[in-house]
Amino acid sequence: MTQLPMLKCLEYGEAGLGRAVLVTGCDSGFGHRLAGALDRGGFVVFAGCLSPDGDGAQSLVRDGSGNLKVLQLDVTKEEEVSFLLSGLWAIVNNAGISDWAEIEWSSVEDFRHMADVNLFGSIQTTIAFLPLVRAAKGRVVFVSSIFAFFHCLNMGAYSVSKRGLEAFADCLRVEMASFGVKVRIIQPGNFAGATNILKTKTASDIWAKLDDDRKVVFNRQYVELANDYFKSTCKTGFKTAEPVVTAMLHALTSPRPKSRYLLVSALDKVFFKLYPLLPTIFADSVFSFTAKASIDILAISESIWVLV
Repeated sequence: MTQLPMLKCLEYGEAGLGRAVLVTGCDSGFGHRLAGALDRGGFVVFAGCLSPDGDGAQSLVRDGSGNLKVLQLDVTKEEEVSFLLSGLWAIVNNAGISDWAEIEWSSVEDFRHMADVNLFGSIQTTIAFLPLVRAAKGRVVFVSSIFAFFHCLNMGAYSVSKRGLEAFADCLRVEMASFGVKVRIIQPGNFAGATNILKTKTASDIWAKLDDDRKVVFNRQYVELANDYFKSTCKTGFKTAEPVVTAMLHALTSPRPKSRYLLVSALDKVFFKLYPLLPTIFADSVFSFTAKASIDILAISESIWVLV
């Protein structure tokens, strides 16, 4: 196992200043903003970046203090997770990817790649540094998703990875409680417009992946309408990452952090509180009807546009 040079962390006082936090996925999005906020708050920040020479990582170097260190970190590579840190107080498992597709539009490799980053990358990072966090009686934060606990059309691979992540986090929380380590979960809703997590693709990209049999089942118009529906849904989400970053900071700094932080609109929060109580057949019908109705509306709109 390759070992990188020992990285020394500052000792922290009673006020919490100088506590060392490892944040993964800091090239952009939530992790990038969190790394900057922690640095400004007096933490020692190890910002894991997939591309340390990229614009996001370099802006952290340029704008940060001497207590912010950018690290080359691909959470799927054991040799990049096996570097040594001393005095680490917290881990924020933020690195993640997202994509959408109906299950029959996906391959096993699509599911495996999603899980490698979102699930096994977080597990690998956590296990590597857990002894340090346990010794410091620190914290572990996992960035999950609303798709961890409810199902939706086109999000199968992503849901699988995030549901597995929460199962791991829940088990870890129970095991670490006796050691004084707090394990917390962040559940963002629709923040696609506030981050770079969503992969951009066109209906043509999807169509090109389908074999002849699936092209018969899923005609080109359906694929185009589904793509338009998904893109329009993403545009209705949050425009800023601030609610998620605020929740992350609370999970790291509050004496009594929440076990889970559900970050959705007020109306959606009511629905998600009621969702676990819904019979499966009813929940399934709601999602199927909502998606079908939206796609039908798009189809009607396009027909009217053509007539005009």
